[in-house]
Amino acid sequence: YQYPLMFGLILAFCWCSLVCCSRIYMGMHSILDVIVGFLYAILILVVFHPLVDLIDNFNLTYKYAPLIIISLHLALGIFSFTLDTWSTSRGDTAQILGCGAGVACGSHVNYIMDVKLDPLPDTLPLSLSSLTVTVFGKAILRLLIGVIVLLLTKVGMKKATIPLACKIFCIPHGDVRKARQRMEVELPYRYITYGMVGFSLMFIVPCLFHFIGLS
Repeated sequence: YQYPLMFGLILAFCWCSLVCCSRIYMGMHSILDVIVGFLYAILILVVFHPLVDLIDNFNLTYKYAPLIIISLHLALGIFSFTLDTWSTSRGDTAQILGCGAGVACGSHVNYIMDVKLDPLPDTLPLSLSSLTVTVFGKAILRLLIGVIVLLLTKVGMKKATIPLACKIFCIPHGDVRKARQRMEVELPYRYITYGMVGFSLMFIVPCLFHFIGLS
């Protein structure tokens, strides 16, 4: 959509500030952690922004892209689990990696099956249309259906992966919270569960919207 540049900059600044302040307020990071993380994010943006189209094209078109994506994200997850002690950041990292892999794989399947989700390039940029009752109702309905599908996906995969991982690695699962702190359980649970959430977000939910006429 076409919108004023200043509005976008203000929104981005406010959102970034809220995230940074929330990490300090919750006691998850120090001020120095947040500053370094902010600078690191800028460095990543400078390095990877010129390569975004190349990476996106590879994810969509290369035949074995899903296999490479899943393997790479899983390897990064295992690397993040080499900490000596349990940390919430460890699980969050696996969760982000799993979701990213699921989104990338869902995009690949959309491309292979020729599912058209984005507007045609010659129609961009889109102009903001007036908000009507029909448009608002359709947006709320899409939100509710999408959230319900994603929540069901998360709950279903969580119920399946934790007991399965405990059984495979012979870990008692009477205390689920304690079992989840083991690398053998937390990594596959987080990675598979949120991988399926990401895949559902990019492929299953849009297909459902198309099927019921909410695209």
